Amino acid sequence: MRLRTVLATTIAALAAATCLTAASPADAGESHACSPSVSIDRFSDALDKTTYDGTFVGNFSALALDKDGSLAALSDRSSLFDLDAKTLQPRAVVPLADENGAALDSEGLVIDRDGTRLITSETEPSIRRYSPAGQILDRLPVPPSLQVAPAGRAVSNGTFEGLTMLPGGRTLLASMEYALSGDSSGIVRFQTWERHGKTFELGAQYAYPVDAGLGVPEVQATPDGRLLVLERGFTPGVGNTVRLYLADPRRATDTSGIENLTGQAGVRPIKKTLLTDIAACPTLGATAKQPQPNPLLDNIEGMVITGRSRDALKVLLVSDDNQNTVQTTRFYYLRVRTTP
Repeated sequence: MRLRTVLATTIAALAAATCLTAASPADAGESHACSPSVSIDRFSDALDKTTYDGTFVGNFSALALDKDGSLAALSDRSSLFDLDAKTLQPRAVVPLADENGAALDSEGLVIDRDGTRLITSETEPSIRRYSPAGQILDRLPVPPSLQVAPAGRAVSNGTFEGLTMLPGGRTLLASMEYALSGDSSGIVRFQTWERHGKTFELGAQYAYPVDAGLGVPEVQATPDGRLLVLERGFTPGVGNTVRLYLADPRRATDTSGIENLTGQAGVRPIKKTLLTDIAACPTLGATAKQPQPNPLLDNIEGMVITGRSRDALKVLLVSDDNQNTVQTTRFYYLRVRTTP
């Protein structure tokens, strides 16, 4: 839905101030630790249920850092926002569409070294390259088996949710959210592409073991070539489960030639280590609009590494409010240690 009014900047600023006030008890001496590996600095609801230039600000499915240091936030309703990295206030919005002008179910985002935007759509699924102005430049190949049935074996609304570029900028990786038909329900596939000049060609594929009842909404490469992986699920009347894992694909088996993944011998899946369950984080005074194991939780779907502080990575998460009155657009500022 396109809303016609633009919320005043003062209202957004007031929302941000309210959020920081809510988090102040932790600043007074409470622990910010979620686990030995993860701590949370603060959260912000500043953008919740706001609009910019007639466009609803929310439905966020992915985050990325742009070349100028600003924050790109992808809405799954075919909009790409440019946010101020410090205040989170929108500075621009670019509409997105497919080759026929139709809306995308836009889920994953990478900003390439030349400034082009690599964006997944969950519908087919697809990965397209866009100019900063939103023009389609080209489209990457997708293995037939990863296409949505009946063309392939993927389930609808369960395909390319996460997207990241590995260190060095030569390998692109996309994470499927759920298992393919014929694979074990606890295994999802991660697909890679290798850069050849100005194009990307299909590369290796890996098996990732996901926790029971959860899917993979986002993945981000760490500077050493490992991956931060979000796993997420929702139970009505209970709320969200969101876990953050450190995963290592470097010794995993290439599964691109294996039709069915059912735990067979000889297949090494990606090794993963739990960093934290977000429900274990301090609430920081957060409130929830529906039942949650921790009121800090919501439908967390986007993630980006924004820098490093001492021995920890700075990681920013965002929730997808689905433009729903009982959900919240919330940003989470984490510090994540990936070494013992």
